Amino acid sequence: MQNNKYIFREGWISIIANTVLFALKYWAGIVTGSVALIADAWHTLTDSVSSIIVLIGGKISSKPADDDHPFGHGRAEHIAAIIIGVLLAIVAFDFVLRSIDKFGTREQTVFGPIAWIVTIISIVVKELLAQYAFWGFRKTKSAILKADGWHHRTDALSSLIILIGLFVGKYFWWTDAILGFIVAILIGYASFEILSKEIKSLLGESPSDELLEKIHKTVSLNCVIQVNLHHIHLHHYGHHTEMSCHIKLPPEMTLFETHEICTKIEKAINEEFGFFTTIHPEPLSDKLTNFERY
Repeated sequence: MQNNKYIFREGWISIIANTVLFALKYWAGIVTGSVALIADAWHTLTDSVSSIIVLIGGKISSKPADDDHPFGHGRAEHIAAIIIGVLLAIVAFDFVLRSIDKFGTREQTVFGPIAWIVTIISIVVKELLAQYAFWGFRKTKSAILKADGWHHRTDALSSLIILIGLFVGKYFWWTDAILGFIVAILIGYASFEILSKEIKSLLGESPSDELLEKIHKTVSLNCVIQVNLHHIHLHHYGHHTEMSCHIKLPPEMTLFETHEICTKIEKAINEEFGFFTTIHPEPLSDKLTNFERY
């Protein structure tokens, strides 16, 4: 519930601020005839759309586990973040095409005071929104907030590039077209960062070597006998993580003793990492090496 509070608050603040900024940027783009400013305006509008997705994703992910979703609805956050990433990719591609068209016309854009004022306001507001979203991410570890934060940050950076371009726009006719390309590249990079991470989380991933080392260390500190832990897999469901693994134990151990060790390991991992662990015990074989991982 605490996580949802941050998600919903950030979402509504973002929707209101981005809608106002979109209107200002689009008006400035129409007045000046700047492709870069209009591209930046639509980028800002997609931030409003992504914030709506943040609200929907946060609402769905907060639902408790049920018969159809025994691990909860946490993966709705990953799906929402992927939708945001796809929106960014579409916007980037669209403005590559617009910049190519602008470059072909060889039309010089004349920037006036309106463009300066709107661009500076946009940089300040968007960076504040990004900082707020990242602050919420640090509090909640929510993938949605992190994705929305990067969306805000790319908008602030694109506006900063446009501001720099305002200084040189009167000297070179191709300034606006080049700025449009640069903004599109920034948006595309943000899309790649979001999609690569979230798709990896949905498809499943192997634990890092650093995390494996920490897990082995935690297990060894909580077991009086040597435990061969291997076949470690992590399954992420938003803020809920399931871990499955195998352990090798002496074949002479009773079922009760095996159960006691498995329970102790599960408790230690949950306390240290917050993972809910399922362990498959196997008889120890001399042919297997310690900390074997498949």
